[in-house]
Amino acid sequence: MATENLTLEQAKIEIAELQPKLQRWAQEYYENDAPSVEDSVYDVAYNRLEELEQQFPELVTPDSITQQVGANTKADLPKVEHPVPMLSLGDVFSLNELNEWIGTTEKNLAQKTEYNAELKIDGLAISLQYEAGKLILASTRGDGNIGEDVTANVLQIADIPVELNEPVSIEVRGEVYMPKAAFADLNEQRERDGLTTFANPRNAAAGSLRQLDTKITKQRKLAAFMYHAVDAENAATVQSQSDLLLRLHDLGLPVNLTNAVITNEEELADYITTNTETRDQLTYGIDGIVLKVNDLGLREELGTTVKVPKWAIAYKFPAEEKETIVREISWTVGRTGAVTPTAIMDPVQLAGTTVARASLHNPEYLYEKDIRIGDTVTLHKAGDIIPEVGQVILAKRPTTAVERYAIPTTCPVCGEELVHIDGEVALRCINPFCPAQIQEKLTHFASRNAMNIDGLGPKIVQQLLDRELIKTVADLYTLTVDELLALDKFGEKATDNLLQALESSKSNSVERLLFGLGIRTVGAKTAKLIATRFGNLNAIVVAKAEEIAEIPGLGLVIGNSVEQYFSETHAQELVQRLLAAGLNPDYVNGTIVDELPEFTNQTVVLTGKLTMFSRQDATTWLEAHGATVSSSVSKKTGILIAGEAAGSKLAKAQELGVEVWSESDFRDTMKKHS
Repeated sequence: MATENLTLEQAKIEIAELQPKLQRWAQEYYENDAPSVEDSVYDVAYNRLEELEQQFPELVTPDSITQQVGANTKADLPKVEHPVPMLSLGDVFSLNELNEWIGTTEKNLAQKTEYNAELKIDGLAISLQYEAGKLILASTRGDGNIGEDVTANVLQIADIPVELNEPVSIEVRGEVYMPKAAFADLNEQRERDGLTTFANPRNAAAGSLRQLDTKITKQRKLAAFMYHAVDAENAATVQSQSDLLLRLHDLGLPVNLTNAVITNEEELADYITTNTETRDQLTYGIDGIVLKVNDLGLREELGTTVKVPKWAIAYKFPAEEKETIVREISWTVGRTGAVTPTAIMDPVQLAGTTVARASLHNPEYLYEKDIRIGDTVTLHKAGDIIPEVGQVILAKRPTTAVERYAIPTTCPVCGEELVHIDGEVALRCINPFCPAQIQEKLTHFASRNAMNIDGLGPKIVQQLLDRELIKTVADLYTLTVDELLALDKFGEKATDNLLQALESSKSNSVERLLFGLGIRTVGAKTAKLIATRFGNLNAIVVAKAEEIAEIPGLGLVIGNSVEQYFSETHAQELVQRLLAAGLNPDYVNGTIVDELPEFTNQTVVLTGKLTMFSRQDATTWLEAHGATVSSSVSKKTGILIAGEAAGSKLAKAQELGVEVWSESDFRDTMKKHS
């Protein structure tokens, strides 16, 4: 219904329905990095709310989502105040709307002007502060006024320089994103591990940048483009946006130089058309273009609202969707027993490729979408990469699809009964001898982050299983030269390399073995924490759930999972066979070499930028001398070691009366005990 036909009471009712829905969707998108609806659905609802509030301004409240920028910050990350707010951009969805915005802008300026058009990167807004050319702080946008300190994670992004080409002091802003290839690899790995996949690269980038573990951030292969400088005329010594991009590039910052200076409607239409047609060929995701007044002086004249700059606007690409028909739903079994549904559909051309399959993730997702065999559905690519079912076109539902799709009760591979474990959405096969799980577990066991057995990929694993040479991971260590030479396309060199890789893997620190066993809920980081706490595999095998739950960062869910795994007879037998094969049972990397009184039973926190040694080296040394290294300050913290630009953690430590050391203090202590 058009807003002009609404009464005040009708508008009030509609706003009351839209507000909580939009707040929930925004929280899922910005804070949880897990949206439940497509961007286009959110945009339609948001634009409707804006229309209602414009027609009935008396109904606008301070807590309305239209009055907010971004979202709240993550509780575990230090907070950063932005002296100059990081604003959002207004959106338009057609060329006509874009030209109307240009008309309004030039009317406000009382003159014609030129614009700089840039690709709208689908990522997470970031601010970088450099002093005398050195990076001292990186922060997220947050709610526009308060963001999160993500300096440690930004240092893991290869694109972003720690030191500029010139010793200038400048605050630059831009976008951190996840390249398409890295996003696809990440979701494939998460699918194999039985974890929830990311909806799109933007949410994957946000979740990666806001990690508390910098090693995870580094593994995610993030990248960045910078496009703005606070006080650009003075800090960057330029007069226009197009020149600013060149200046940032000269300083050594990552810049997307696909921009164009626009002087008329024809040039604008050509820029949009060209980039709409070629977006699928890019290695990164874009969801539109951004148009900015090019002259920085005129931008100052236009100013901003509380939420958006008046000198810039985002044109959003329409979501590319196709309709297709669901012909079948197939189910696959992962290494942790998670049974995942996949929609098999009539093939359609979408974002440059032919698509006929889309993951439906879990039974709950399947029921939420209410997808039935024969349904016509909309299909799009999340982040231009991963096929995803949007919604069912109920008007086209066939009369034969009268009942909901029946979720299977038995494993499609081994036939054993499937179960729902409390607190999980996944449906699982818990038969440890399920052939599908065995293949996935063997591949996982050999993977880089587990036992790192080079040359043992999925195809070789499949051959070994087909020839009945292996049934469990322990059988890998009994393989012979003759058995391997009999494999297809597997010669002497490949055989020697694989046997050497197997032999080398025996000396791995035990956390790799623990992770490689594929215990549900136990990732690489969790495995290391458990190995650090118990020291060797025999102690882990008999550990109680409550003991594991006491490890900082873990809990009873993980504790119960580990205890349950090792309580099974087949797991105990597997451990004994692995130990008999000569695999190392001990935690090697963090062995306490010299427990020191300064650090025994002490919780130590590192904060700020360390210049004398890496954070990882400091952590390793502290753990080797009896300390527990934590990422957050609390009443249990014994020592805070503060590097350069130490922020809220230092303030909190001082407030709690925690002993504070400088980096020099720590270095001197290390020397004393060297």
